[in-house]
Amino acid sequence: MLTARQTLPVQELADLGHGHISARQARTHLPDDVWHSYFKFAFVRNPFDRFVSVCCFLNRGRPEFSGNEAAFMKRALSRPQFRRRVLVIPQTRLLMDAGGRSAMNYIGCYESLQSSYDEVCRHLGIPATSLTPANASAHHDYARYYDDELTQAVADFYAEDFAAFGYPRRPAAAGDPP
Repeated sequence: MLTARQTLPVQELADLGHGHISARQARTHLPDDVWHSYFKFAFVRNPFDRFVSVCCFLNRGRPEFSGNEAAFMKRALSRPQFRRRVLVIPQTRLLMDAGGRSAMNYIGCYESLQSSYDEVCRHLGIPATSLTPANASAHHDYARYYDDELTQAVADFYAEDFAAFGYPRRPAAAGDPP
């Protein structure tokens, strides 16, 4: 469920029913001149943090999840259907072109979202505003959920993201730099 009304000028993309559209999906529905003239940007997130966030988001309101988060995450990651969810797939699959290269002109980081957003606004020549949290899932610091088994499973599944975006392949303790 989206927390805000989403509109897209390309009906085929609007019909997807969510705002998580891959570069390849967008490219399919945009003429060459439009695709090449647009400034394409995205924000990525540490895969360890992103995985905890999505699992907590998808299980909000389910009391059986609370207290059993790590066990659920291990089971979920072993299921092919779960691994194919748009919220779960590696971010590289959303941001790369058919040749495996970044389709973005700029990739910012969730961990420095305000400054990354400010940079996009500067590039576009529009005033930046202060961002406020929206659609956040309730959970503890993400590193708290990881044991060696879950760390390895997430590191393996998101190997492309760790390589492409430079995130460390171990969950950071609270207070560690991203």
